[in-house]
Amino acid sequence: GNTITHPLEGQRLELECVSPKEDSGVFWIRQDKSGTLHFIVFTSALSRTTFEGNRRTSTRFEATKENGFYRLVVKSFKPWDEGNYFCLMNSNQVLYFSPGQPAFFPVITTTAPTTQVPTAQSGATEKDPCPKTSDAETSKEKENSIFCDIIIWIPLTGACLLLLIALSVTVVLCQQTRRRRCRCKR
Repeated sequence: GNTITHPLEGQRLELECVSPKEDSGVFWIRQDKSGTLHFIVFTSALSRTTFEGNRRTSTRFEATKENGFYRLVVKSFKPWDEGNYFCLMNSNQVLYFSPGQPAFFPVITTTAPTTQVPTAQSGATEKDPCPKTSDAETSKEKENSIFCDIIIWIPLTGACLLLLIALSVTVVLCQQTRRRRCRCKR
Protein backbone atom coordinates (compact mmCIF):
# COMPACT_ATOMS: atom_id res chain seq x y z
CA GLY A 1 0.00 0.00 0.00
CA ASN A 2 0.98 3.65 -0.21
CA THR A 3 0.53 4.47 3.49
CA ILE A 4 3.16 6.96 4.63
CA THR A 5 6.15 5.54 6.52
CA HIS A 6 7.85 7.68 9.16
CA PRO A 7 11.34 6.25 9.69
CA LEU A 8 13.65 7.82 12.24
CA GLU A 9 17.13 9.03 11.26
CA GLY A 10 19.58 6.16 11.11
CA GLN A 11 16.77 3.57 11.07
CA ARG A 12 16.64 0.65 8.62
CA LEU A 13 13.83 0.93 6.05
CA GLU A 14 12.57 -2.14 4.14
CA LEU A 15 10.38 -1.92 1.02
CA GLU A 16 8.81 -4.75 -0.94
CA CYS A 17 7.59 -5.18 -4.51
CA VAL A 18 5.77 -8.15 -6.11
CA SER A 19 6.73 -9.09 -9.68
CA PRO A 20 4.37 -10.50 -12.35
CA LYS A 21 4.78 -14.01 -13.83
CA GLU A 22 6.70 -12.69 -16.85
CA ASP A 23 9.56 -11.56 -14.64
CA SER A 24 12.37 -9.54 -16.22
CA GLY A 25 13.68 -7.71 -13.17
CA VAL A 26 12.74 -4.62 -11.20
CA PHE A 27 13.96 -1.01 -11.11
CA TRP A 28 13.77 0.88 -7.80
CA ILE A 29 13.19 4.64 -8.12
CA ARG A 30 12.94 7.43 -5.54
CA GLN A 31 10.99 10.62 -6.19
CA ASP A 32 12.20 13.47 -3.98
CA LYS A 33 10.12 16.34 -2.52
CA SER A 34 10.65 18.49 -5.63
CA GLY A 35 9.37 15.67 -7.88
CA THR A 36 12.77 14.70 -9.34
CA LEU A 37 13.26 10.98 -10.00
CA HIS A 38 16.41 9.17 -8.80
CA PHE A 39 17.45 5.70 -9.97
CA ILE A 40 18.52 3.47 -7.06
CA VAL A 41 19.06 -0.06 -8.37
CA PHE A 42 18.05 -2.65 -10.95
CA THR A 43 17.58 -6.20 -9.66
CA SER A 44 17.45 -8.83 -12.39
CA ALA A 45 15.26 -11.95 -12.35
CA LEU A 46 18.41 -13.86 -11.35
CA SER A 47 18.93 -11.54 -8.30
CA ARG A 48 21.83 -9.67 -9.88
CA THR A 49 21.97 -6.03 -8.71
CA THR A 50 23.16 -2.97 -10.63
CA PHE A 51 23.36 0.23 -8.59
CA GLU A 52 24.05 3.78 -9.79
CA GLY A 53 27.39 4.05 -11.57
CA ASN A 54 27.12 0.41 -12.77
CA ARG A 55 28.20 -0.87 -9.33
CA ARG A 56 27.26 -4.30 -7.96
CA THR A 57 27.02 -3.16 -4.32
CA SER A 58 26.06 0.01 -2.43
CA THR A 59 26.98 1.46 0.95
CA ARG A 60 23.47 2.90 1.37
CA PHE A 61 21.17 0.20 -0.07
CA GLU A 62 20.59 -3.54 -0.24
CA ALA A 63 18.50 -5.15 -2.99
CA THR A 64 17.37 -8.77 -3.05
CA LYS A 65 14.84 -11.11 -4.68
CA GLU A 66 13.09 -13.98 -2.90
CA ASN A 67 10.21 -16.07 -4.30
CA GLY A 68 8.93 -13.35 -6.66
CA PHE A 69 9.27 -10.64 -4.01
CA TYR A 70 11.78 -7.87 -4.66
CA ARG A 71 13.09 -6.12 -1.57
CA LEU A 72 14.90 -2.80 -1.21
CA VAL A 73 16.55 -1.85 2.07
CA VAL A 74 17.74 1.62 3.01
CA LYS A 75 20.45 0.67 5.51
CA SER A 76 20.49 3.91 7.51
CA PHE A 77 17.72 6.41 6.66
CA LYS A 78 19.03 9.97 6.21
CA PRO A 79 17.38 13.28 5.22
CA TRP A 80 18.46 12.81 1.57
CA ASP A 81 16.64 9.43 1.52
CA GLU A 82 13.24 11.07 2.05
CA GLY A 83 10.82 10.68 -0.82
CA ASN A 84 8.28 8.51 -2.61
CA TYR A 85 9.70 5.05 -3.39
CA PHE A 86 8.33 2.86 -6.12
CA CYS A 87 9.44 0.00 -8.33
CA LEU A 88 8.86 -0.37 -12.03
CA MET A 89 9.20 -3.40 -14.24
CA ASN A 90 9.29 -4.11 -17.94
CA SER A 91 7.05 -7.00 -18.89
CA ASN A 92 6.39 -7.79 -22.58
CA GLN A 93 7.54 -4.26 -23.56
CA VAL A 94 5.10 -2.65 -21.12
CA LEU A 95 6.25 -0.62 -18.10
CA TYR A 96 4.42 -1.30 -14.85
CA PHE A 97 4.64 1.14 -11.93
CA SER A 98 3.95 0.17 -8.33
CA PRO A 99 1.94 2.49 -6.07
CA GLY A 100 4.31 4.95 -4.44
CA GLN A 101 5.53 4.28 -0.92
CA PRO A 102 6.09 7.64 0.83
CA ALA A 103 8.91 7.67 3.38
CA PHE A 104 9.37 10.94 5.27
CA PHE A 105 10.57 11.92 8.71
CA PRO A 106 7.73 12.51 11.17
CA VAL A 107 6.63 16.16 11.22
CA ILE A 108 7.34 17.69 14.63
CA THR A 109 4.49 20.00 15.62
CA THR A 110 5.03 22.38 18.52
CA THR A 111 1.90 22.72 20.64
CA ALA A 112 1.12 26.04 22.35
CA PRO A 113 0.90 25.89 26.16
CA THR A 114 -2.71 25.45 27.31
CA THR A 115 -4.04 27.84 29.94
CA GLN A 116 -6.79 26.81 32.33
CA VAL A 117 -9.87 29.05 32.17
CA PRO A 118 -12.51 29.07 34.95
CA THR A 119 -15.79 27.46 33.88
CA ALA A 120 -17.82 30.62 34.62
CA GLN A 121 -15.82 32.59 32.02
CA SER A 122 -15.62 29.82 29.43
CA GLY A 123 -18.56 31.21 27.45
CA ALA A 124 -16.94 34.64 27.16
CA THR A 125 -13.45 33.41 26.24
CA GLU A 126 -14.48 30.84 23.61
CA LYS A 127 -13.83 32.01 20.08
CA ASP A 128 -16.81 32.05 17.77
CA PRO A 129 -16.20 29.53 14.94
CA CYS A 130 -18.14 31.85 12.63
CA PRO A 131 -17.00 35.38 13.54
CA LYS A 132 -19.48 38.11 12.65
CA THR A 133 -18.30 41.19 10.77
CA SER A 134 -18.37 44.43 12.74
CA ASP A 135 -20.76 47.29 11.90
CA ALA A 136 -17.86 49.36 10.55
CA GLU A 137 -16.96 46.59 8.08
CA THR A 138 -20.56 46.16 6.90
CA SER A 139 -21.01 49.92 6.40
CA LYS A 140 -17.80 49.96 4.34
CA GLU A 141 -19.16 47.11 2.24
CA LYS A 142 -22.39 49.03 1.67
CA GLU A 143 -20.46 52.16 0.65
CA ASN A 144 -18.40 50.12 -1.77
CA SER A 145 -21.49 48.53 -3.32
CA ILE A 146 -23.18 51.96 -3.73
CA PHE A 147 -20.01 53.34 -5.31
CA CYS A 148 -19.91 50.35 -7.70
CA ASP A 149 -23.56 50.90 -8.60
CA ILE A 150 -22.87 54.58 -9.41
CA ILE A 151 -19.92 53.60 -11.62
CA ILE A 152 -22.16 51.12 -13.49
CA TRP A 153 -25.10 53.51 -13.91
CA ILE A 154 -23.17 56.60 -15.13
CA PRO A 155 -22.08 55.06 -18.48
CA LEU A 156 -25.52 53.45 -18.90
CA THR A 157 -27.33 56.77 -18.53
CA GLY A 158 -24.78 58.38 -20.86
CA ALA A 159 -25.45 55.72 -23.47
CA CYS A 160 -29.21 56.18 -23.09
CA LEU A 161 -28.87 59.95 -23.57
CA LEU A 162 -26.82 59.46 -26.72
CA LEU A 163 -29.48 57.09 -28.08
CA LEU A 164 -32.24 59.64 -27.31
CA ILE A 165 -30.30 62.41 -29.06
CA ALA A 166 -29.68 60.18 -32.07
CA LEU A 167 -33.38 59.25 -32.22
CA SER A 168 -34.56 62.85 -31.94
CA VAL A 169 -32.11 63.93 -34.69
CA THR A 170 -33.30 61.17 -37.00
CA VAL A 171 -36.96 62.02 -36.29
CA VAL A 172 -36.35 65.72 -37.10
CA LEU A 173 -34.46 64.84 -40.28
CA CYS A 174 -37.20 62.44 -41.38
CA GLN A 175 -39.86 65.08 -40.80
CA GLN A 176 -37.87 67.65 -42.81
CA THR A 177 -37.43 65.27 -45.74
CA ARG A 178 -41.13 64.42 -45.71
CA ARG A 179 -42.08 68.11 -45.80
CA ARG A 180 -39.71 68.71 -48.69
CA ARG A 181 -41.20 65.80 -50.61
CA CYS A 182 -44.67 67.17 -49.98
CA ARG A 183 -43.65 70.62 -51.21
CA CYS A 184 -42.14 69.11 -54.36
CA LYS A 185 -45.37 67.23 -55.15
CA ARG A 186 -47.38 70.47 -55.01
